[in-house]
Amino acid sequence: MNQVKLFIDLTRLKKPIGFMLLFWPCAWGLTLAYDFSSNLNKYFLYLVLFFLGSVLMRSAGCIVNDILDREFDAKVFRTKNRPIASGDVSVKLGIFYALTLCLLALLVLLNFNLFTIVLALGSMPLAFTYPLMKRYTYWPQLFLGFTFNYGLILGWTAIKGQIDLIPVLFYIGAIFWTLGYDTIYGYQDIKDDEIIGLKSTSIKFKGKAKKFLFICYFCLTALFLIGGYFMNFHYSYYLLSIIPICHLFFYQIKIFEAKNPISCLKAFKSNNFFGLLVFFKILIIKNIL
Repeated sequence: MNQVKLFIDLTRLKKPIGFMLLFWPCAWGLTLAYDFSSNLNKYFLYLVLFFLGSVLMRSAGCIVNDILDREFDAKVFRTKNRPIASGDVSVKLGIFYALTLCLLALLVLLNFNLFTIVLALGSMPLAFTYPLMKRYTYWPQLFLGFTFNYGLILGWTAIKGQIDLIPVLFYIGAIFWTLGYDTIYGYQDIKDDEIIGLKSTSIKFKGKAKKFLFICYFCLTALFLIGGYFMNFHYSYYLLSIIPICHLFFYQIKIFEAKNPISCLKAFKSNNFFGLLVFFKILIIKNIL
């Protein structure tokens, strides 16, 4: 039972915000591409598969992150008790867990078309080298954005079998979303990160955080609205956009306080609600209006 508990801690399964932020772009891309006048069984099957893939890949990513960052994690108050950093789980066992999870994720991936499989496999180097970026650049959140929102492209290609301008617009917008929310997340550890020499957008824009968030969320909003235009969405799409836009600018940015870790975590976690709002917005437009 102790090993089960350590595995759950290692993969952050008790913290679903991580795999939900990976899942929402998949759901957006799938919903944007799907023809809801056809049989819905395929849509729900793919939605479940993307959810399972998100859980598995996020869990594997957490392990790889902990292996690469074990020396840094041991020096940070919030992460010092992580299983690998504390020595409760060995690096060899961690690698075994990560490989097993990747194998299970591959079995999920094989249910999609060949083009989607190739695209997904092509993203793996980026996904597993992301933890190293904070050593070399102040923009590790940008690399996380490329990785975490890649599922939006995969959701589209799983249905269409090709890449088009529309998912690319939404994908770039989602990257700005990740830039924003992961910058918020980074302020929880900013003091420790500065001491041990790690880099992040949280440090780069220290003292200008809300301005940076405003720019990120403005770009996100603009690109999602442009994407809706190219989708030829009903004008109600723009009216419905008011709700997630208000969440970003009048709730998330308002409650965020860079020097208050509790505020940072609350603002960060609220992005799960934003992902749900956008999902329902697209779903409503595609099926009702």
